[in-house]
Amino acid sequence: MSTKAKATIEDLYRLPDHAKAEIVDGEIVLMSPTGDMPNRAAGSIYLSLRQHERRTPGRAYADNVGFRVQLPNRESFSPDAAWHIGPTTGMKFLEGAPVFAVEVRSENDYGPGAEAAMTKKRADYFAAGTQVVWDVDLLGVDVVKSYDANDPDTPRVFRRGEIADAEPAVPSWKMSVDELFS
Repeated sequence: MSTKAKATIEDLYRLPDHAKAEIVDGEIVLMSPTGDMPNRAAGSIYLSLRQHERRTPGRAYADNVGFRVQLPNRESFSPDAAWHIGPTTGMKFLEGAPVFAVEVRSENDYGPGAEAAMTKKRADYFAAGTQVVWDVDLLGVDVVKSYDANDPDTPRVFRRGEIADAEPAVPSWKMSVDELFS
């Protein structure tokens, strides 16, 4: 019987070319690069959150930052954009889950398998302490589904022409859904 060593956070630091990955079920799960629209949407969210830093405690993070967590099946997250209120960690991964995490769907994030994976990841975010998770679908009518830890199965939906928020995770922050497409 062959036994495989459980991946560690230190293994993530040593990935070639600083690849984006998370540790799930003891294994490194590589995350493929995204396309034009998803990256720009995540960037728009980050920029809006970064502007919000001047008005409220917390920090905005862009794609590929690592959040170190301690769950039975997961040791890290790397959302597409995030808001964190914990201490800074210098050059190391942040400790603890972000209070607000954004997952922007890429072209391969559709279908029953992808839905199951997104649902599982949201449950992991909430178990780690995240308050709000956005599921951003640039191809759908329901562009932003905002899931709250207090009611994780019933998202608030934001569409084009509407103003989205991440209450209660990011107090008083709002952004136009239309900004995700510019």
